Amino acid sequence: MSVYRFFHPIEIRYADLDPQGHVNNAKYLTYFEQARLAYLIHLGLFRPDQSFLEIGVILAEVRVTFKAPTHFGQRVQIGVRTTRLGNKSMEMECALLDCEDGRLLAVGTTVLVAYNYLAGHSIPLPEAWRTAITNFEAEENDPSPP
Repeated sequence: MSVYRFFHPIEIRYADLDPQGHVNNAKYLTYFEQARLAYLIHLGLFRPDQSFLEIGVILAEVRVTFKAPTHFGQRVQIGVRTTRLGNKSMEMECALLDCEDGRLLAVGTTVLVAYNYLAGHSIPLPEAWRTAITNFEAEENDPSPP
């Protein structure tokens, strides 16, 4: 899917399955969270050794639309993009894609709010985040998924 500039591979674990033999719907939220964090690391907005309290965002809203079941052993990846930058929030979209045929399995949208955990309130979206995300999403090169 050319609308995504960042892709993150996901391993489907046996423990992710429900009694029907496909990935449990709650696991998609974890997959999307992993991919969002990898996206922030890729953009240099977060480091793996950094405290989660320093990220400065809090999840305000999430929506998932399921398109097809995902199964154990299926090779999948998640495309991630930022679709909106507001004053204090941003909207991100994640698409779970089959690596073999590119089929869309699920799509999720999230609203993240810039947040000062120590003070306990929202803050303006940091300018460094705005710049890094805008520059990354505006790049004209269309990378091929891994």
